[in-house]
Amino acid sequence: MAENVLVPVLGVVTDVRVDTPDVKTFRVVAPDGKKPFEHIPGQCAMLSIPGVGEAMFSITSSPTNREFMEFSIKKCGCLTSWLHLMEAGQQITIRGPYGNGFPVESDFKHKDLVFVAGGIGLAPLRSVINYCRDNRANYGHIDIVYGSRSADDLVDYPEIVNEWVKGEDINVYLTIDRPQEGWDGHVGFVPNYVKELGFDVNKTVIICGPPIMIKFTLAGLVELGFDKQQVYTTMEMRMKCGIGKCGRCNIGSKYICKDGPVFRCDQLEQLPAEY
Repeated sequence: MAENVLVPVLGVVTDVRVDTPDVKTFRVVAPDGKKPFEHIPGQCAMLSIPGVGEAMFSITSSPTNREFMEFSIKKCGCLTSWLHLMEAGQQITIRGPYGNGFPVESDFKHKDLVFVAGGIGLAPLRSVINYCRDNRANYGHIDIVYGSRSADDLVDYPEIVNEWVKGEDINVYLTIDRPQEGWDGHVGFVPNYVKELGFDVNKTVIICGPPIMIKFTLAGLVELGFDKQQVYTTMEMRMKCGIGKCGRCNIGSKYICKDGPVFRCDQLEQLPAEY
């Protein structure tokens, strides 16, 4: 494990998987073939291409994976466009981990869990889901609700249908925004689907996705009878430097990188509405 999270270590991309037309998953190891460092589910790392730039990304692989780290990255700017051009064998720099992660060894333990994700929002939750799957005896029933614009935009779809849906005491609910030829699953927006499913209000909920999806999903959960103390989300997209120095993730008295990126939704109520 790196002793100083500010010091980059060299990473080697060993595999590049195309998930959707604009999302690729990069498998990274250190030059010695081992994981660059350890992390907990929900933490992030800074990836850099020297001379191009650097940015913060969620670590999408579970800490239980001892061989490599993975990052699912959506092409949406200069650095991500360069990353999408990378091939296996090329090198990047990586530093971290940053953030507080999800409370998988405290608040989540022995609880029934509902994961709700939209689009690339599945990426930060994948680490938590697989951690719970790999430590199955420590967690109750798991429900996963995941939606995207179309079937082509579902991230990690092979893993979902080949592994998650076959998992012990796990239910997976997929939806897309609009009807599509060849899709015989649910059609509709994620917040509405969550309300349709009507989960037991004793479950703990973890949400990640576009802000508007989180807003309406949370409202729907409250309408169903959930308390905001039962609902967690991550705001890693606001993180910049990762150490509370640049101030760009500051909201009221909180720095997302130091106090988050994982928050309970009742904690977010105490912040200014700008989040």
